Amino acid sequence: MGRKRVLITGAGGLIGTIVRRRLADRHEVRLLTHEPIDEPSHVADIADLDAIVPAFVGVDAVVHLAAVPDVEAAWEDVLPANIVGVRNVFEAAHRGGVGQVVFASSNHVIGMYEREAAPEIYDADDRREYDERVEPRPDSLYGVSKGFGELIGRYYADRFGLHVICLRIGSVVDRPDADVMHDLARPTDDPAELEHRRRTGAIWLSHRDCAELVARALDADEVRWAVVYGVSDNARRFWDLSAARELLGYRPQDGAPV
Repeated sequence: MGRKRVLITGAGGLIGTIVRRRLADRHEVRLLTHEPIDEPSHVADIADLDAIVPAFVGVDAVVHLAAVPDVEAAWEDVLPANIVGVRNVFEAAHRGGVGQVVFASSNHVIGMYEREAAPEIYDADDRREYDERVEPRPDSLYGVSKGFGELIGRYYADRFGLHVICLRIGSVVDRPDADVMHDLARPTDDPAELEHRRRTGAIWLSHRDCAELVARALDADEVRWAVVYGVSDNARRFWDLSAARELLGYRPQDGAPV
């Protein structure tokens, strides 16, 4: 463990902003962004390998967040950012002698399980739960691309000795944690709103827990390869946190009510 030189790709996005601000007191944080932001960053398109390689020199670990985040994105958008780009990040890490990559994967790698079971799967008394060993069943091209990222991460781990941790992240929303908790707890008689809240409450990952999950992954120097889920300790959730707890020591501090 200890202080590391950490490169965060996609540092200008929602999760990138959360992570870079909360990790700054633990690590020497460097940023890679697609466009200039309000902090110094290496500006480049991850689809251009030669353009991003210099950002990886002298780095101990990479937190790879850069991607097209739209679950319904078309193939033309998914391909350069989420397929070519993720390969480029692992290749740049390999060339730069980086020891560890923390990859922001997604629950959408197994999203068809949820789609087929909804809305009953959001019920408080539903006992279905999925761990990292279930067969991948992506629900979108976005989910396919994140599954590809996990596979190519495994390739670089096995072939080149990179330490790779893939985080199948739940739902991180662009509102403060306290506001989300307040809204989920408010009574409502609207069936559509109730179902929306039930789903959100089952898959929510708070800003605080998100940053802590990434921090724990960066600390897990002994882990060569892992896939874990990233979700808060919600009263109802259907992703198994056992691997995150056992391998990373992840202890979520927040949790949505039923």
